[in-house]
Parts: sequence; C-alpha cells; structure tokens
Amino acid sequence: MIQQLGIDMITIPLPFRLDHVNCFLAEGEKGYIVIDTGLNDKSAQSRWEKELNEKHVQQIILTHLHPDHCGYAGILQTKLDATVSMSEIDAKALDKIWIDEAIPTLKQDYERSAVPEKLANGILTLTRNFIPSVTPRPKIDAYLQEGELIQIGKEQYEVIFTPGHSAGLVCFYQREKSVLLSTDHILPKITPNIAYWFYGDKNPLLSYEQSLQKIKSLHIDYVIPSHGEPFYDANKRIDEIWQHHEERFAQTIDAIGGGATVFEVCEKLFTKQLNVYDYQFAIGETIAHLEYLRDKGECNREVQNGKWVYT
Repeated sequence: MIQQLGIDMITIPLPFRLDHVNCFLAEGEKGYIVIDTGLNDKSAQSRWEKELNEKHVQQIILTHLHPDHCGYAGILQTKLDATVSMSEIDAKALDKIWIDEAIPTLKQDYERSAVPEKLANGILTLTRNFIPSVTPRPKIDAYLQEGELIQIGKEQYEVIFTPGHSAGLVCFYQREKSVLLSTDHILPKITPNIAYWFYGDKNPLLSYEQSLQKIKSLHIDYVIPSHGEPFYDANKRIDEIWQHHEERFAQTIDAIGGGATVFEVCEKLFTKQLNVYDYQFAIGETIAHLEYLRDKGECNREVQNGKWVYT
C-alpha cells in the first residue's frame, strides 16, 4: 500500500541492536521531500547518493532529534541546497545535546542516579564519540506547526505533535485514507524507548500516554513506522504498548521495595546482561517510569547523600 501512496521507504542500516531506520522519499509540491536521514555515516551516504540521483529535493523534514533520524541532515542539506523543517522544541534541544558542554550535566545526573562511576564514564565516552555521527547539525529553516498540511506523495498529510519518545516528535496523518506515518511513536514489534533524558520533558511517559490517546481517537487503519514494517490497526498496537507500561509500573513499585536508587531499580527491571550502549536507554526508561509514578503519588523521591532515593 505504501507504494500506492507515492512514498518510497528508504531503509538505512544502523550499527546498533536496532539495526535499521526507515526514512522516506516522496514528491512534494515543488520537488521531492526527504523525511529523516539516518546517521552521518557511510551507510546513509551511499544509500542517499543512490536514491537521490538527479532528483530535485526541495525539503528535508526531521520527525525528531534522535541521531538515527537527523544525523545526516546537515550534510544532506548542504549537498542538496534544501530547506530543513522540524518541531521547534526538538530543534532547540538539538543544539544543546550533542556538544561537549552537555557532558558535565549528564555526569551530574548519572551521579544522582547512583550509576557506578565506571559505567557512567563509559556512557559519557560513548556520547562524546558519537558527536561526529550527528555533526554538522542542520540549519533549521522552518518549524513544523500542529495541523499544518504537507504534500507527501499523492496525498496531503496533517502534522500531529506526539511528544513522548522525544518532546517534539511529530507524526503525519492522512485522514481520508486513514494512514499514519507514525515515525517512532508507534512501532509494530518493539515498544518505543520512552526515557527521561535530563534535558527535556520531566515526565515523558505521561506525555506519551496522552499522545497515544490522541492517536487512538483517530482509529487509524494503516501505520507506516520508522522501524519495522507497515502494519494495520493502530489501536490494537496502542493497547499492547500501554499494557506493557502498566506491567512495568507494577514491576517498578516492586523494585522500589523499602527504598531504592534509580540504578538499583534499573538492575531489577532489566535482568538481561546490558552493554554500555544499552544502559543509557535502560537508565532513562527507569527514571521515566519512576517519575510517572511519583507524579501519580504512588512513590516519593528524596535526596540522600547526593543520590535520588525513591520510596
């Protein structure tokens, strides 16, 4: 069905456990539109050179600030002389994250989370080493607006803000065809990473819950995600995703017990062996669940010896 919509799905390999990202290429009003770019690496470079051969690209749209979606945008913008659009909240956050000045803030928050020093230093080193994969950052020419209509292939799509996975993540909704380009908001096989990232939303899971309900009210038939294959019945998948979080909330309360640090809860929630890369997501997810529960009044947080302790 995606081809019938006039949209090409450009799947680019990633060097992670989540080993690909779906980017998109379609005709717009005055030329082609690229939606997301992959990392600034050889895989993205070679794939886009092949796909964009002799095509006039008018616009690059970034669905959110995560590196696998925007890392190659700065290079591509220069090569194509195209405008770049994304949400204002993610555009402003993008300038604060992948820079050396962000490292001390991350270090401080890992200390508050009682992350062991060796592991914290490993994550910080990973962050520093990752900066080239998202550099140069693109110049954002326009901010996407809620409800804005964009021609993507054969149809016009409505921009819908769906914060959670990132504070400024957007989806694209085609009402008549009941189609959603869900980006990382709804995925078919895995639950999107909803994590507290120190620089953004203080309660990302609450934002995510509200965004899921916002999409659920539309009763969307066909979903085109940024990871995995397109699928049918958005509401069924939304229910499955939130059921996972309900189970996680119960596990989090059990993990707190008589009182626990973020890292102690994390170790109980994630029982499989994790590498340094995995831990940064696991820690962020753990805080997101703890802060959601704290906002609901189901646990408390206090500072003991410079560490967050939840009770």
